[in-house]
Amino acid sequence: MKKVLFIIPVLALALSSCVSKKNYESLQTQYSQLQNDYNTAQVRIAEYTSDSKSLAARLADEQKRNEELRRAYAKLQEAYNQLQGDYTNNVSQGNVNISKLVDEINASNKFIKQLVDAKSKSDSLNQALTNKLTRSLTREEMADVDVQVLKGVVYISLADNMLYKSGSYEIGDRAHETLSKIAKIIQDYKEYDVLVEGNTDDVPISKTNIRNNWDLSALRASSVVQVLQTQYGIDPKRMTCGGRGQYNPVASNNTEKGKQRNRRTQIIITPKLDQFMDLIDQAPEAE
Repeated sequence: MKKVLFIIPVLALALSSCVSKKNYESLQTQYSQLQNDYNTAQVRIAEYTSDSKSLAARLADEQKRNEELRRAYAKLQEAYNQLQGDYTNNVSQGNVNISKLVDEINASNKFIKQLVDAKSKSDSLNQALTNKLTRSLTREEMADVDVQVLKGVVYISLADNMLYKSGSYEIGDRAHETLSKIAKIIQDYKEYDVLVEGNTDDVPISKTNIRNNWDLSALRASSVVQVLQTQYGIDPKRMTCGGRGQYNPVASNNTEKGKQRNRRTQIIITPKLDQFMDLIDQAPEAE
């Protein structure tokens, strides 16, 4: 721009001097060219100024956006640190919970093993008791005696025509030999309790001193208990007697054979319940 301003007075001086027409036209051409160059330079300066302002605005915008990104990053970093801390705490708490759960599972497995061992022992004793009893009975006695192990309990079912005098609750002579063998087994298994249970068919009793089948079944069970106690020395604290009348049949009362099966007295030999209750008390408590 300074170059152009310097040329203009030179041209004026030249014009005021005596110059040839040819030189004048040459200078005139140069002047026009310089004038165009000057105008072009002015336009470019204006463009550069505009671009500079635009760049400054963009720079300011970018700087502002950069600051916003910095703040956002700082918040994300803070949130990440918080999450990392929470994760560490949760993992730590989770490890504690898992450890407690493993301890509870181990305790439960130990208790289950105790129950299985107790059941296995009970099953073995029941089987041994059953085997001893059946080996001690004669073939004739086995016709009137049924021995079973059901749900961990030994059932000895005795037919009434073998146990009692006809139409009575008094023990017959024929029954004593069989009862003595059963008493021997009961004495060998002192950790077992004994329940004697009387049962009848559905035919009403006609005895004047017995009101009904409830009475008859209970009296028959009581007779067996007293014989086991007084004649064979079974501890009465181990025994219980009860009557179920006609209400616990094992066969239909519509046939004579079914009625005969229902008229029975059962000697039920069971493990002492307090042993199992003590075992249950040892069960681990869930938190």
